[in-house]
Amino acid sequence: MRSSLYGEWASLQQVGAQTYVCGFCGDKVSSKERYRVLTSYGNQLISEIRICPSCNRPTLFESGRCFPASAPGNPVDKVPNEISTLYDEARSSTAAGASTAAVLVCRKILMHIAVEKGAKEGDSFVSYIEYLANAGYVPPDGKGWVDYIRQKGNEANHEIKLMREEDAIALISFVEMLLRFIYEFPSKIPLKPLPSSGGGAPRNP
Repeated sequence: MRSSLYGEWASLQQVGAQTYVCGFCGDKVSSKERYRVLTSYGNQLISEIRICPSCNRPTLFESGRCFPASAPGNPVDKVPNEISTLYDEARSSTAAGASTAAVLVCRKILMHIAVEKGAKEGDSFVSYIEYLANAGYVPPDGKGWVDYIRQKGNEANHEIKLMREEDAIALISFVEMLLRFIYEFPSKIPLKPLPSSGGGAPRNP
């Protein structure tokens, strides 16, 4: 059924700045250029497109939302390719409003990390979470996180229950922290010993 709200796109305009995070390049930008579409009656604004000054790509604003939305979380260096692909998929799913899918991907990421770090392939999700915690890959005060992930992962996988956006964002935050802790931070350790400050104990004047 065709919406009663339809109209025509106007030409590019210079207007007041709109600040947003570009879903393409991830930069926080302020754009003064837009195209807009108005109803054919009353000049009611339906949608507008802003052009990112950083990557020159379009973002659609409509009904208080923007498309594409920016993905939660941040890129993490030195992550194995397969796990990195899954992490990007979880972020993109959340940005697209597919929160249940994002939670399931986060669940899969944790299973991949556990196996990559020595857990037995084919074990249960709960056993993988416990393996990561017992092997020291979860911070000392992170038991609450472990319980939360176990609960949400099982709800998304075994119950007829939809996940909320905040569930997906929370799991992505934890996964990002875990990826930094396991892969990125160790890669930043200097390979050469730090230079000595010299000379043993200080001498008395």
